[in-house]
Amino acid sequence: MPEKFLKPYDPSATEARIYAQWEESGLFNPDECVKQEVAKLDAPTYSIVLPPPNVTGRLHMGHALMLAIEDVFIRYKRMRGFRTLWVPGTDHAAIATQSVVEKQIKKEENKNRHDLGREELLKRIGKFASENHTTIVNQVKTMGASLDWSREAFTLDETRTRAVNKVFKNMYDAGLIYRGHRIVNWDPKGQTAISDDEVTYEERHATLYTFRYSKDFPISIATTRPETKVGDVAVAVHPDDTRYKKFVGKEYDAVFCDVPVHIKIVADKEVDPAFGTGAVGITPAHSQTDWDIADRHGLSHEVVVINEYARMTVDGRLKDKKTTEAREAVVEWLKSEGLLEKKEDTVQNIATAERTGGIIEPMPKMQWFVDVNKEVPMRGKTLKELMLEPVRSGAIKIIPEHFEKTYFHWIENLRDWCISRQIWYGHRVPVWYRGEEIAVGIEPKEAGWIQDEDTLDTWFSSGLWTFSTLGWPDETEDFKTYHPTDLLETGYDILFFWIARMILMTEFTLNTIPFKTVYLHGLVRDAAGRKMSKSLGNNMDPLDVTAKFGADAARMALVVGNTPGTDMRISEDKVKGYKHFANKLWNIARFILENTANTPQIHVGRRTSNMDESDVKILSELDALTRDITTDIEEFRIYMAAEKLYHYAWHELADKILEESKSIFAGADEAARASRARTLMTLLDRTLRLLHPFMPFVTEEIYQSMPTKDSKFLMVASWPESK
Repeated sequence: MPEKFLKPYDPSATEARIYAQWEESGLFNPDECVKQEVAKLDAPTYSIVLPPPNVTGRLHMGHALMLAIEDVFIRYKRMRGFRTLWVPGTDHAAIATQSVVEKQIKKEENKNRHDLGREELLKRIGKFASENHTTIVNQVKTMGASLDWSREAFTLDETRTRAVNKVFKNMYDAGLIYRGHRIVNWDPKGQTAISDDEVTYEERHATLYTFRYSKDFPISIATTRPETKVGDVAVAVHPDDTRYKKFVGKEYDAVFCDVPVHIKIVADKEVDPAFGTGAVGITPAHSQTDWDIADRHGLSHEVVVINEYARMTVDGRLKDKKTTEAREAVVEWLKSEGLLEKKEDTVQNIATAERTGGIIEPMPKMQWFVDVNKEVPMRGKTLKELMLEPVRSGAIKIIPEHFEKTYFHWIENLRDWCISRQIWYGHRVPVWYRGEEIAVGIEPKEAGWIQDEDTLDTWFSSGLWTFSTLGWPDETEDFKTYHPTDLLETGYDILFFWIARMILMTEFTLNTIPFKTVYLHGLVRDAAGRKMSKSLGNNMDPLDVTAKFGADAARMALVVGNTPGTDMRISEDKVKGYKHFANKLWNIARFILENTANTPQIHVGRRTSNMDESDVKILSELDALTRDITTDIEEFRIYMAAEKLYHYAWHELADKILEESKSIFAGADEAARASRARTLMTLLDRTLRLLHPFMPFVTEEIYQSMPTKDSKFLMVASWPESK
């Protein structure tokens, strides 16, 4: 028995060494697996693309969960003889990354982006992204993720840029991308438009004000944003509201807080008669809902009263005030004019920008959009329909299934996608202007043409991820072999951000699906069920956790009992428990190797006529467990498979079988000792193989000392077949 087993298992002295050996072997690469004859050229393929972490900073426990789950499936399929490809990469995360760097520059140099200029800012961001990329790759490797690093991609690299420009041009030529003056979600803090998906809602206390525009205006309205009422063009009521029927169609003039307004009374079914007074002021330029109502009733959209910096643009006492200051001024004016009828405390959802935290100001802007309601040429369906079809037909399966309803509801209510951003970091819109001429292309235009200043939404490039990472737009062997991918595993919180975009882009570009199965994991929370955050001080850094307890322990703590789509709790105590389990495996291996050292070996698992009946029963139970674990993984119940293996190794193998074996080995029955020795070697060999996808490091380290070793690495050893 090797001397290493005389000491407790030490992950800190093992994991980095083992990973380096795996990397050096080249066996994360399916081509190398074929070359080294651990996979056949005609073997079935299995592919996953890594959801690319943002280059804004370090990974968190949610990323660790993602890596653990995906690595389980990859390692399992690799052991089943598949040509497995797991493609790594990172995302430039345009708004978030530029925002972080701009804040640093402001803090350290008191300069903004315009002080530096586009070229210098992009240089600074590139350096920041490169440094973070190195950190992220090291973290990913620390978790034991068996990614093919020879195929690593970046959403902003040359291949991905060509793919983005080609898809943009193709969509533009198909009439699905247009430039228009429409209401968008404007982020005053980030100074850019963002899509509906990038808006988060925070519940905040507010005041609901009830008032009239003037003393002779016949209807009272209620709002939490009285400062926007200087931009009203109408008041809408429900068509069945008897209180207001006699006013519908009438028009009134008033001077509201120094600003002349012309108000028409319209009836619209979208109005809730139970909210406030049942009458709402319509500000088309500063509310998507109001914009839609204005469309239906032929009202003007042109009255803009708030600018890009969230300041008032109207003349009079509100001029240049911030919206919050203007609100107070309007309320004071209403009081002085005797128009304020009521104030009530209320709670409302405030729209904020996910990346910067700025409060969203809806306003009309000239932007680039993807038309999701227009029919795709030659397909006879809209982009919306192409996004719905593969999930409805079962071509794409979502796990857990109940998220399919969420997906359908979101797609059915999808608005045109605003894809342009007023930032400098990212894929620049591939459109050039020369006077009144416009050119859309893949390659830059010659001198005399000026390129559009805007960049594209990050999700436009990451929407191409399953095929751009495989070399498209070139017809590469990878693309032909591994697309569509088999599994897309990610958090349920980006079902719409990313998954829906990938389905849209792939259906349009390739007339196929991007992946066959979507496996959604939940959020990782602390032991009290709280979301992890710096402000709460409950963050757990994966590097700290693995340094303290080992990656195997972290992986098991994240996977065991973690059902798809459900938030999970994790604590250091839970991870610590699985560190003990890794050491338990080590002790099991030491006992078995020590007590079988002088036993003539036969093929593991082969039963003989002189085998003891108790050993035959033990091996039959092991076969049943093997079938159970295999079925669980095939059916995406890896949380159950991991838990069953834990209980088997600790409570069945260690607590019962090994304890029983002590008296057998101490006895005089040579045949019983030989039978049990062969049985225990089979149990250890089989347990290591079954546990390897979940705990790759400790199982590999033990396997290297196994006399039954039939391959250089456990990671390419065969998955056990039940007898």
